[in-house]
Amino acid sequence: MNLSSRLGETAKNYFDKPAYIFQDNVSTYAELDGAVTKFASGLEKLGIKKGDHIALVLGNTPHFVIGFYGALRVGATVIPINPIYTPDEIGYIVNNGDVRAVITLDLLVPLFEKMNEHLPKVEHLIVCETPQGASSEVDVSKLSIYPKMKSFTGVVGSGELSYVGPTLDDEDVAVILYTSGTTGKPKGAMLTQKNLYSNARDVAEYLKISENDRVITTLPMFHVFCLTVALNAPLMNGGTMLIVPKFSPKEIFELAKEQQATVFAGVPTMYNFLLQYPEGNPEDFRSLRLCISGGAAMPVALLKSFEQKFNVLVSEGYGLSEASPVTCFNPLDRPRKPGSIGTSIVNVENKIVNENGDEVPVGQVGELVVRGPNVMKGYYKMPEETNATLRDGWLYTGDLAEMDEEGYFYIVDRKKDMIIVGGYNVYPREVEEVLYNHPEIVEAAVVGVPDPDQGEAVQCYVVKKDPGLTEESLLAYCREHLAKYKLPSKIEFIEELPKNTTGKILRRALKDLVVNK
Repeated sequence: MNLSSRLGETAKNYFDKPAYIFQDNVSTYAELDGAVTKFASGLEKLGIKKGDHIALVLGNTPHFVIGFYGALRVGATVIPINPIYTPDEIGYIVNNGDVRAVITLDLLVPLFEKMNEHLPKVEHLIVCETPQGASSEVDVSKLSIYPKMKSFTGVVGSGELSYVGPTLDDEDVAVILYTSGTTGKPKGAMLTQKNLYSNARDVAEYLKISENDRVITTLPMFHVFCLTVALNAPLMNGGTMLIVPKFSPKEIFELAKEQQATVFAGVPTMYNFLLQYPEGNPEDFRSLRLCISGGAAMPVALLKSFEQKFNVLVSEGYGLSEASPVTCFNPLDRPRKPGSIGTSIVNVENKIVNENGDEVPVGQVGELVVRGPNVMKGYYKMPEETNATLRDGWLYTGDLAEMDEEGYFYIVDRKKDMIIVGGYNVYPREVEEVLYNHPEIVEAAVVGVPDPDQGEAVQCYVVKKDPGLTEESLLAYCREHLAKYKLPSKIEFIEELPKNTTGKILRRALKDLVVNK
């Protein structure tokens, strides 16, 4: 079984049930599966065959869902790309990923026109029409990229419902996800048909996602968190996706109330925005049975405040691109532990090891490693990086963690983000937890900066509510809650913390601020 065939099975069982709702557009499972089949058939008529690479440079639209499943059905490998990346970033991934066809929005045609001569391997640019793009004054027939351009609706229209795709094997690469490239050029994690299918199936089972669920899909679809948890998992069992193009607290509250949403998935920053939204009404979230948090560690103070205000359970989990992505979630059938990423999901093993790869005792900090059917095949065209990350059947995550006596895991921090002050280890998260407990703090992030005496020092960046809050008073507060060597050497107040498109705080960007001063 794979994602494409599972969608076909779901469509047979829930043919007249809404698969997704996007603005005023409602698509049943029968309609979605039909569009996917016709798009796959249309791709084949363009010469796309099993094993070819197709890039999706799209946001949250039905085009992404149809394009993703259609590409899988024809046997192609999908490479999702953030549409707000720079031309250099997009160009690197498209070229490194040996992409033959790109599916993108009409609004991005000018960008691909500029990049055309630098993308020699791209044979087709499949353009998705949007209301904004329809008013463009550009005469596309005069563009150098025009011979490559195809209409998305035209490709669907050229396809046939009788199309039967090639046989897909478990080890066929279904998706290549390029990491954010925080330590150099982005690496393409190769996820197989088995990787993606097994993780979506196991997440749906673990979180009890069923045909009765209506999942708010506002995380970016090109990101693996959304792809598995808020897109593939609902489609496993006949759930309905409530597709939101761009996160907005106002829209989330309105949508949850209007559509009686049952599941919300987001990153901690989204929960913070929802909590801080002045007009956020707990009544609007009455239908929610579950909120899911991932992508970054959620401050305990934020989790407790959100649950108390909105009376809904927040289940924090953990994942990474190389694991399709989910490895842990807080279970729903026994007590949730604030601050924990939960226990291993079904069919996945997590353990904590030392530098020699030996498992450490309960309660001791080490590196989190993962094993299961969800773990990637390797990095595309990067054998050395693959061998460094996949060792003896285990995926080395680079995250420092510990496990308690009941099998609950706790992320301490990224291995590379740990700060060493005079020989002592300081984990940014523990300092951030203290700051988030202060009533006048909206957001906080902690980084290590060079220090001539101690090697490194702790520096904090804070977004505050009260304009009168001073660095001196906040340092005094920290002295009450932190050991001396963990105390910040400096606290800077800023208007907003830098974040990526999923809302994850970018510590590296904060470190760059220090370097460039």
